[in-house]
Amino acid sequence: MKLISVNVAQVGPLFGPVPANGRQVATAIHKQPVAGPVAVGRLGLDGDAQADRRLHGGPGKAVYAYPLEHYAFWQTQRRLAGKGDAALVHGALGENLTVQGLLEDACWIGDRLAVGTALLEVSEVRTPCFKLNVKMGLSHAARLMDQSGHTGFYLRVLRPGMIAAGDAVTVLPGPRSLTIAQINAGRRTARQPDLF
Repeated sequence: MKLISVNVAQVGPLFGPVPANGRQVATAIHKQPVAGPVAVGRLGLDGDAQADRRLHGGPGKAVYAYPLEHYAFWQTQRRLAGKGDAALVHGALGENLTVQGLLEDACWIGDRLAVGTALLEVSEVRTPCFKLNVKMGLSHAARLMDQSGHTGFYLRVLRPGMIAAGDAVTVLPGPRSLTIAQINAGRRTARQPDLF
């Protein structure tokens, strides 16, 4: 398992330039890869922010990780929607950490991830909002994320430290009672079986 990219963003406008109606939505979903080591503190990465702390951030959602393996799914969805074949840049799903080799079915709540000198703990699943639709250019991206189970996961910072792209990710098993995939499956069965 490997950390492919470390991605950060400051709060900015969701829609780019202010639209004609003058309304704007603040977001930090537009993550961009950064080079070199990045400090990870109890509330997240240096240089990163969260626009809506009711839904993002805080100790339980300090860092968001997303599997690189799901990028092909999103490329296909964008191509089918006529959005072209341009490669998605790491951080495109709003993640702080683009990881390889750690999918939702092998990621358990309470597992600890040793990355660089930091120690992180899998804390909860991501619940996507409408901002993902805008970011991906797909009106149903949030529903696609829910339905596919390609949600990624949030991490709590147990030990602050330094991380960098290319670092190995070592999983230290937690209680192993519930995977991110099981949570996703439970959320799907609690809703309509087909939302689109």
